[in-house]
Amino acid sequence: METRRAHLWKLAALAASPLAAQTADELFRRNIGTPDQFNKAFPPHKVVGNIYYVGSESLASFLVVTPEGNILINSCFEATVPVIRGSVEKLGFKFTDIKIILGSHAHADHMEGDALAKELSGAQVMAMAEDVPALRKIEPGGKPHPIDKILHDGDEVKLGGTTLVAHLTPGHTRGCTTWTTKAQEGGKTYDVVIIGSVGVNPGFQLVNNKEVPGMAEEYMRSFKVLRSLPCDVPLGSHPAMYNLAEKYPKLGKGPNPFIDPVGYKHELDIQENAFRVRLAEQKKAAGV
Repeated sequence: METRRAHLWKLAALAASPLAAQTADELFRRNIGTPDQFNKAFPPHKVVGNIYYVGSESLASFLVVTPEGNILINSCFEATVPVIRGSVEKLGFKFTDIKIILGSHAHADHMEGDALAKELSGAQVMAMAEDVPALRKIEPGGKPHPIDKILHDGDEVKLGGTTLVAHLTPGHTRGCTTWTTKAQEGGKTYDVVIIGSVGVNPGFQLVNNKEVPGMAEEYMRSFKVLRSLPCDVPLGSHPAMYNLAEKYPKLGKGPNPFIDPVGYKHELDIQENAFRVRLAEQKKAAGV
């Protein structure tokens, strides 16, 4: 069976085709980065309030710290889990203090590591209902994908005074999940949005898709939902979605660079434009 890593690079090769919409393909390549970035630790750091970055150079993972234990968002590839654990410990936290594991969407580069992360921490794995069938197929080394609690659109995940809200933002996957929460810093409260994904990967069929007939409509619903969410601190399932590499060097040298409401709107604009270009292209090809 083709690995997710190999599949990503096959898609990247497809993206080089002149027939593909360049804007969508540039975003795809921007997000996945290069193979060596998948499991290369990015310096772990505090983002805002009780939210910390513990992911790699191209795969985002966040630790939400509370007095009653912590929440991990995105275990990434199974091979990324030791990287995440190392970052958690470098920040001074214990991996065994993780009580809940959440994810962005049912692709291996974001949730393949759930089984190992659960084994190492003892945490509960929670996932959006619409992504459960796809998650069941992610079995690294033959290990069944753990799902301890099934979530639905609008559900709240609460721990130690922190509330994370699950927003169904389908299209990229059926159960793609955008997480929102509030973080306190400097006497102020900030709205945090962790975008699941609205990227249109090379090979995604938006028109006449027999498996997901309403795929284009799901994307449009998701853009509407995302634009309705108040956002001060935009984050995402890939660090490139919120320009981590550019913002990190500014950390501690002035205002928190991750407080970027304008950046959130800009990311949605470029993602939606890429989607609409791809949709128009496919409609024209299908004579719709």
